[in-house]
Amino acid sequence: MKTKILILAMALLFSLNIKAQGMPVYDNTNFISLIKQLLESGKQTSNLMKTVKFLKTQKENLEKVNDVIKQLKAVQEINRNNQRLIDIVNDDLRDILNSPFIKPEEITRISDSFNAIIDTSLDNLDFIDQILSSDYIKMSDAERASILKDKEVQTKEMVAEITKKTERYRDIISFRKMQDKINNRETAY
Repeated sequence: MKTKILILAMALLFSLNIKAQGMPVYDNTNFISLIKQLLESGKQTSNLMKTVKFLKTQKENLEKVNDVIKQLKAVQEINRNNQRLIDIVNDDLRDILNSPFIKPEEITRISDSFNAIIDTSLDNLDFIDQILSSDYIKMSDAERASILKDKEVQTKEMVAEITKKTERYRDIISFRKMQDKINNRETAY
């Protein structure tokens, strides 16, 4: 390092191409000051490079934490959606199947359609468990977050589908109840 600075200083002095009579006179004070400034500049550059490297590492760590938070939020939303599915099946399906306006041959079809949605939901939970807990699926946190976000959207669609089916069966029950009242009303002529 010292030899590089000495060579740099000599090259600087010889490049000035100063013509004078007699012996040249060098100002040692300015030369030493220049060398000190060059050394200080090198130290500052080195410190700046270390700071840039540190900030880059911190940015990468922050992105990893951000991806993990996205995963956590997606898993929480998936769990909420699955809980909604279970609640709908526990409450609404029982009411629908116990209605006297649902025909016996419809009970199996209704049960099967609701069970298919619940089975898909359980398969999704198993898949999510594998993604989050096993190392044999080599993927980054960002890729996991993306898959979990897709599964979150899928569970929202299942909740919407099961809600739609429940409303449709409730409408059928209401229609049949009204039809029964009309067909069984007393006529006083």
